[in-house]
Amino acid sequence: MRYIVSLLLLIACATNAMAQKRLSLQECLELGLQQNYDLLITRNKQQIADNNASLGNAGMLPTVDLSAGYSGTADQSRITPREGESYTNKAAYNQTMDVGVSLGWTIFNGLKLQTSYKRLQEMKTLGLLQTRLEVEDFVANLTAEYYNLIQQTLRLKNYRYAVALSRERLRITEARYRIGDFSRLDWLQARVDFNADSSQYMTQQELVTASRIRINELMANPDVTERCYARDSVIDVNASLEWDKLQQNMKESNSELLIANRNTAISELDLKAIKSRNFPYLNLSAGYGYNRNIYGSGDTKVRGTIGPNVGLRMGFTIFDGNRRREQRNARIEVENAKYSREQLEQSLMADLANFWQAYTNNLEVIKLEQQNLIAAKENYEIAMERYLLGDLPGIEMREAQKSLLDAEERILTAEYNTKLCEISLMQISGNILEYLK
Repeated sequence: MRYIVSLLLLIACATNAMAQKRLSLQECLELGLQQNYDLLITRNKQQIADNNASLGNAGMLPTVDLSAGYSGTADQSRITPREGESYTNKAAYNQTMDVGVSLGWTIFNGLKLQTSYKRLQEMKTLGLLQTRLEVEDFVANLTAEYYNLIQQTLRLKNYRYAVALSRERLRITEARYRIGDFSRLDWLQARVDFNADSSQYMTQQELVTASRIRINELMANPDVTERCYARDSVIDVNASLEWDKLQQNMKESNSELLIANRNTAISELDLKAIKSRNFPYLNLSAGYGYNRNIYGSGDTKVRGTIGPNVGLRMGFTIFDGNRRREQRNARIEVENAKYSREQLEQSLMADLANFWQAYTNNLEVIKLEQQNLIAAKENYEIAMERYLLGDLPGIEMREAQKSLLDAEERILTAEYNTKLCEISLMQISGNILEYLK
């Protein structure tokens, strides 16, 4: 019977392990890039910008219309001559039918057509950059949340270890209390510490679940409560980032700076489009049609005409009351776009410097905390030996246990903070997509 129970337990553990969905960071990012709703919407907006970047939308292609019509009149007229009596013509039903094809084409309007087409191309490029920025934000957010899940899972493991230590201390204290070696106060304190650690462990489980739900939400998983787990078990910090390379990449590849460049170019094209009104325009019109008239009275019964027609119209807007004002405002907009770009670059440089300082400091903190953790583990082992021998009070044993847990917590926090700084540095420098590789 004992062997059957053991076999059932092994099968249950194996089934639970198979049910757990363990994903690497790359797998999470790939799923999210395919399913995330914000990215799907952004890609659709980009597709709209691509569709708009056409010659027809810029007005560079002619328009062709097919039309047909019919009209009829039945007018009765009364005529009074200068001499003689008045008389009335009976109503005659006259009919007119026509059908034709017409073409209209703006040949020249001060290069506004070419400027409009270039602006649409810039908007297309801007759509691509905005999609890239959205993807980079998503990769940064999901990567940070992935490592947050690792952090919360490791913290849960530490709290589970703390519960185990407190349970063992409670067992020892209770056993010695029953034989009279420890007082009831020692036993009650051990019970309080055990309950406190258990409560902290249960609270930590909520944080792990919240992080898991957030990852499912970012990946657009239909079941946000699915129990997915991070395949990585440690926070892998990249300690090889270089300041000069980050600074150079930021100036060349940062998506926000590239978008600012495109906005400046669009402002310049808007100014150019307004200036095009200083030039004349030339329009072409052409057509081919058939017209048939049917007369109810008179010598002519039916008259039909068929054939082409063509015409050119050139004009020049001498004054419209707004041209100079709009040009002045457009020049100001170009200047503002340049200022915004310079301000953005300065702001990004400040963020890069701040994150770099935090990144380098946290790397040093990790080294220091690793040494502290070694000392805290050795201190705890010595304290446990003395506690088992009865040479160490329960309060001091608890302090040794707390020192060990605090050391583990500090190094975990330092690793996660360093990872967040690393992610921010990679995003500002335009290298965040490296996490997809």
